[in-house]
Amino acid sequence: MKWSFCKYPCVFMLLAPTAIAIDAYPTFKIEITKSIFDPDVVVVPANTRIKLLVVNNDKTAEEFKSGTLRLKKIIMGNSQAILFVGPLPTGDYPFSGAFHPRLASGLVRVSLAAEIKK
Repeated sequence: MKWSFCKYPCVFMLLAPTAIAIDAYPTFKIEITKSIFDPDVVVVPANTRIKLLVVNNDKTAEEFKSGTLRLKKIIMGNSQAILFVGPLPTGDYPFSGAFHPRLASGLVRVSLAAEIKK
């Protein structure tokens, strides 16, 4: 009987490039604390696919939604979600929290890469 490390080695070959590709995207973090997004304005590069890391520090759930970004995601309390956006042309793309729309609102500002301050 021949011993092998994995019965299905093709699974590792399929998953490894995915993990590398996900880390290749620029990441921008948004935190939810007391139903308020921080920062409320996120400046991202134009024509680039990005990763938004949304961290909910509250005990209650919040829904991150944006019609212009075509995103809608419920983020449970004390958890986080990764959302992929773009590539987008320059402009402003508002987002809000569905459960606390008066408090939770923000903006993704897509700008030329030369204008972004890190």
